[in-house]
Amino acid sequence: MIPVRALEGAKSRLGAVLDAEERRELVELLLRRAVSAARGTAGVDLVAVVSPDPDALAAASDAGAEPIAQRSSGLNPGLAEARDALAGRADRLLVLPADLPCVAATEIGQLLAAADAASRDGRAVVALAPDRHGRGTNGLVLDPPGVIEPAFGGDSRNAHASLARAAGARYVETAGVLALDLDTPDDLLLVEATRPEALHVR
Repeated sequence: MIPVRALEGAKSRLGAVLDAEERRELVELLLRRAVSAARGTAGVDLVAVVSPDPDALAAASDAGAEPIAQRSSGLNPGLAEARDALAGRADRLLVLPADLPCVAATEIGQLLAAADAASRDGRAVVALAPDRHGRGTNGLVLDPPGVIEPAFGGDSRNAHASLARAAGARYVETAGVLALDLDTPDDLLLVEATRPEALHVR
């Protein structure tokens, strides 16, 4: 499941270095890359994009994802809404942000493999890929899908870990290039310096 707020006006914190058109192009590029990486990952049978934005849903459908129109407001309510819409069609849920410039099937596969290893005794699992600052969540596996409620925003890494403990679920983490996301000009500069091939607009 890939949540997208909107294409138009997205990533306003990059406004100092990218104009509105460039930001929209970047968000659509990253969305298509996330869909492609997820579709190419073994163990992923369905890729869905949840968004209140018809343009984002059209781009998602064009990229091969199932679009889910969000009617609620906010990221976490949208994820819960989409999870409910997919009830009975998935035995676990991977939430993947749409702003990961270096996302690839190999890294998604590592997160799923960590979740698989942790769930071998049948225990519920929450598996997480933290961001580079160690506070955010750049990948989240919920097995089963309702083991905890999504808690993105702010210090979501600790929030998800706390929810997992409260639910009696096994909590595991995995590191990798999923740690890189694009929120600020500093993020953009880091990606340009270390993985310039990941960006096609400036």
